[in-house]
Amino acid sequence: MVVPTYDERTNLPVLVGRLSELDLPGLHVLVVDDNSPDGTGQVADALAADTGGLVGVLHREEKDGLGRAYVAGMTRALAEGADVVIQMDADLSHPVERVPVMVETLLAGDAAVVVGSRYVAGGSLATEWPWHRKALSAWANFYVNAVLRLRVKDATAGFKAWRASAPKEIDVTSVRSNGYAFQVEMNHRAVRRGLRIAEVPIRFEERVADESKLGLKVQIESALAPWKLLLGREKR
Repeated sequence: MVVPTYDERTNLPVLVGRLSELDLPGLHVLVVDDNSPDGTGQVADALAADTGGLVGVLHREEKDGLGRAYVAGMTRALAEGADVVIQMDADLSHPVERVPVMVETLLAGDAAVVVGSRYVAGGSLATEWPWHRKALSAWANFYVNAVLRLRVKDATAGFKAWRASAPKEIDVTSVRSNGYAFQVEMNHRAVRRGLRIAEVPIRFEERVADESKLGLKVQIESALAPWKLLLGREKR
């Protein structure tokens, strides 16, 4: 499991505690910390020392985006022999109890990746979200699918379980997008290579503590990403 962090010292111990309670053999949590000024990296090191191998830490020197953190973490996980690579946020918005369901769905069928989805039957958004945030999220997914025709109901989701072979096949090390654009590009590459994407419902919660990292730069990049991917494909 790859968990990028930046200023998540409050949430990270809670997340690790919940993950440790799962009946999931072989689970390993790789925390990828971008030199958080609040000391998240040190908290991660302490968790690694106290959890008997459950937690590992990859320290990066600077904050340069969610996409870069995921690429580094997924590359490390694959190099260490992971059979399944799970993407998960550290802010407690992704429901830990759905991890075993996602892994079971992945291993029981022919999907290359299973998405924890807010927009399939049974999925939902946090009731704390104001209407305009819900509308923006729904519009973003409609927009991405309209441009790229991914046929993935939650195309911007960051909660996923991948077969180890899939990130290798789509060459995750060459992905350059950041923010939500990273999620879109990963889906786009999978679809272009004929890999099947399955979705299971989740309830997406509001982050429990600290602040959202969704800035204007990330929003602009995410809006342009589908067109860059489409035009790049047509050029090839």
